[in-house]
Amino acid sequence: MHHSARLPPNCIVSRYANAPWTVLPLPLPPTEAPATGDDTLRRRIEPWEFEAFFNPQELRREACLLYQITWSSHKVWRETAKNTVDSHVEVNFIQNLTAGRYCRPSTRCSILWFLSWSPCSSCSKAIRLFLSQHPGVSLVIYVARLFQHMDPQNRQGLRELIHSGVTIQVMRPQEYDYCWKNFVNYPPGQEEHWPRYPVQCMTLYNLELYCIIHNLPPCVRISKQRQSQLAFFSLGLENVHYQRIPPPLLLLTGLVFVFPWK
Repeated sequence: MHHSARLPPNCIVSRYANAPWTVLPLPLPPTEAPATGDDTLRRRIEPWEFEAFFNPQELRREACLLYQITWSSHKVWRETAKNTVDSHVEVNFIQNLTAGRYCRPSTRCSILWFLSWSPCSSCSKAIRLFLSQHPGVSLVIYVARLFQHMDPQNRQGLRELIHSGVTIQVMRPQEYDYCWKNFVNYPPGQEEHWPRYPVQCMTLYNLELYCIIHNLPPCVRISKQRQSQLAFFSLGLENVHYQRIPPPLLLLTGLVFVFPWK
């Protein structure tokens, strides 16, 4: 990518499919630094793992989930999880949470996910089923990358999740900062040394998520020639994109410019 763009701080695109484009604040919970005797320390991942899983420019096959559950008692659980041979990490989370009887149909809690990949169509269906059986549970999902976003079923699955009340957003610098401080076993004195990834990658993923939400054709192409390479992003806009995507969102990519008429 030859241009850079910077997102406004603390902003998101409206998640409502029929609503006009708008910027909304979504504050994160307070951060907690690791300390001696911290009972969350064993649940933290190493810095190299965080960088390997959550770099938006790397298309790593495995998925990682960092999750936070805030119960009605205000007690907070934080944990990390990864894919297994048999199932995706989202399904593993649901199975472990319900099998341990921690979450009954009457349970009230809020769940915050940070996913290295957005859910596939099958996982989206499993999430919707779980939420329909647990009406007191709310779910917010941040994703570092969009999983096979050209697949129509995956796109439909994300739309149905959003229509069912799930908030889905692309991770921004403040989310990487939050994850680093709350889920990563960073060395002493390295609290502010979370990885700074190109904001333009996040902006392009955010643009594609907007297209998914509003049922528009894909506009972001992601490819790489070799496994060790970073992903290459390209923007292919059709007339419908120019007609229905708000100009400020296009301009944020740094790849679309306004030329005044003479």
